[in-house]
Amino acid sequence: MFRRRESVPFSFVAEADRFRSNVTPPPRERASVSEKAGRALMGLVVVAGLVGSLLLGLPALSPEQSPQHAQQTEAAHGR
Repeated sequence: MFRRRESVPFSFVAEADRFRSNVTPPPRERASVSEKAGRALMGLVVVAGLVGSLLLGLPALSPEQSPQHAQQTEAAHGR
């Protein structure tokens, strides 16, 4: 069967954006010393990993210092 829906007044819909609750949420729990230390340690590990990868990757990105020592293939020797 066809079911009739109740209409919603437009004033209620317009006031829904401005609705404020008078119930305040509970205060957030403060992080313990061990949680703060764990977060700091995790941040240090991430930063150390980025710095380490940068230090290890820089020699691979730098151009060759002496191009006269380039390797030659057997085809270049005429063999």
